[in-house]
Amino acid sequence: MERKRFWRIVVIGVFVLGVAMGVSSLGTPTASQELSIKTSEYGKGYRLDKNGWIFVHIEGEPYERGFQHGYFLASELSEIMRSLKYLTYWNTGKDWDFFVAAGEKLFIPKMNKEFLEEMKGIAEGAKVAGVDITWQEVLTWNGYFELVGYWWPNEKAGKFASGDQTDKDHCSAFVATGSATRDGKVVMAHNSWDAFEQGQFFNLILDIQPAEGHRILMQSVPGYIHSMADFFVTDAGIMGTETTIGAFGEYDPDEVPEFIRVRKAMQYADDLDEFVKLMKKENNGGYANSWLLADANTGEIMCLELGLEYQNVERKTDGYFIGFNAPTDPRIRNLECGNTGYTDIRMPTGARRVRLTQLMKKHHGTIDIEIAQEILADHYDVYLKKENNPCSRTVEGHYELDAFEYWGARVPYQPAGAVDGKVMDSDMAKDLSFWARWGSSSGMSFDAEEFLAEHIQWSHLEGYLKDRPTQPWTLFEVEETRR
Repeated sequence: MERKRFWRIVVIGVFVLGVAMGVSSLGTPTASQELSIKTSEYGKGYRLDKNGWIFVHIEGEPYERGFQHGYFLASELSEIMRSLKYLTYWNTGKDWDFFVAAGEKLFIPKMNKEFLEEMKGIAEGAKVAGVDITWQEVLTWNGYFELVGYWWPNEKAGKFASGDQTDKDHCSAFVATGSATRDGKVVMAHNSWDAFEQGQFFNLILDIQPAEGHRILMQSVPGYIHSMADFFVTDAGIMGTETTIGAFGEYDPDEVPEFIRVRKAMQYADDLDEFVKLMKKENNGGYANSWLLADANTGEIMCLELGLEYQNVERKTDGYFIGFNAPTDPRIRNLECGNTGYTDIRMPTGARRVRLTQLMKKHHGTIDIEIAQEILADHYDVYLKKENNPCSRTVEGHYELDAFEYWGARVPYQPAGAVDGKVMDSDMAKDLSFWARWGSSSGMSFDAEEFLAEHIQWSHLEGYLKDRPTQPWTLFEVEETRR
């Protein structure tokens, strides 16, 4: 209790100033403007708002850094909680409190003290800033996608490891090295796909400097101790990203959730082998991914496909790996998944597998930061053979523009798809930095009011769907200047 009182005293004096400065940051920068405003600062932590992104630096012991996180991101956490309480019931028929109770029961036995303390700090920091949130809600939010996408479908069916064929096609990515790149460096790129009402909160760049373990720079979400969007680099030289394995439903509720395993791997792995070991240990199958990893110091790249019963690791010092939401390992694809669309170019997975392969071959030997940005923004449709047809089948996905006349299993004109772009090479990774673009890799904007007026079937999202105007590519690094 003394520690909590101390932090209340420290922060309360700057709270009013922080709110006032936060109001001054409102407004939308254009592609030709660069907005960088310090909105809050105390101790060794701070927040900057820049070109649609929120950059937050936190450091120290678990509770201390968590408190900084919660305080700096209180307004975003308030908005997220409002959205979760409405949309969780709309999408599942179960109240938010149902999942909070389930999350506490499911996750607490697997939590370590460090990460639980960090989550408690997040809740307390947000409370000091005026937001009504509990640490149990922070915990549930960290495991939300696993709870609603893996645990609940199995729980509802009355069995686990059921092979549920839920679509989970999120993200496009690649990693290249050696002769595939312009100067032999590792180049890594990723764009995040999700339903916009959730993906619109992925605009956090989090710099964590823990008292123990490695420093981490990652894309994240307010309230998360992990990344979720999964684009990160650590001061051990580990570069990482992932694409979710689609149509995957295997799940073991008795093992450790992905968000705990990946945070532990990012913070404590000294090399790629240790990262893989920590991800495999007590794997529950939740949020199953194809991980694209690299060692910035050696130039080695790796693909870790992590199912529940089956895992596959491939390594290269020359060449590339691509991520398109379907596993290449036949065991995972056939024994642990439903229809992944691996060879079906009518589907986002099969189409992007083909297109990313074409682009890797087209740009072989010239891939660098600029080419990576260009690849992430690609709108070529391999099924219709159209040069500029942004849709679900393009590297930068646009479900909101897709009638889905070629894939009847999907709802047309869904507000979903790519919401960002991130790229880095191994030199940048050594400096803990990367380029990021909020909204979309190509700069295409999204107007929520206009979309809802045209597609009234999504009217339940009114007030919960946000605009994403065009933003420029922006460099983020751990030593951001406090301006």
